Amino acid sequence: MAPITAIHRDDGTLEAVMGEHRLIVDVPESMGGKDRGPTSSDPFVASLGTCVAAFVAGYCERAGFDTTGLSVDVSYEQAEEPTYLNELEVVINLPNAEVGDREEAIQRVAEHCPVHETVEYNLGIIDFEIRDRAKLAAGTGPPTGIA
Repeated sequence: MAPITAIHRDDGTLEAVMGEHRLIVDVPESMGGKDRGPTSSDPFVASLGTCVAAFVAGYCERAGFDTTGLSVDVSYEQAEEPTYLNELEVVINLPNAEVGDREEAIQRVAEHCPVHETVEYNLGIIDFEIRDRAKLAAGTGPPTGIA
C-alpha cells in the first residue's frame, strides 16, 4: 500500500495526503490550534466508524436488512500521561431494521473490519452496542449519527 504522508504546513496545520485525497488537520487548541480542521485523533476514530459501517452495511444488505439511515457512532476518552485514546465505544444504529437474533453476527462482522482488528490487537477491547429499530422504539435513544 502507498504510504500516507503528513505534511506540516506554514500556517501550523497539517495536511495528510492519501493518494489523490487530502485532509487538513489542526492541532488541539491547547497546542495552539485554531479549529481549522479536525485534530489528529478525529480521523483515527472516524476511520474506525467508517470501517465498521462499511462491513456492517455489506452484511446487512446480504442478510436482507434495511440499511437506510445506518450510522455508527464512536466515542472515546483521552487519557493523560501518557496521552492516548481509551474507552472506545462503537454504537451501530440500524433505525429501519429489526435484527433479532442476528445481533451477535452483526457484532462479529463489525469486529472483523481491519481498523477494529488493528485497534483490538494493539489497544484492547472496544465495546459495541447495536441499536435496531425495535431497540430505538423501546427508548434506548435516537441514533446520533449524521442523517
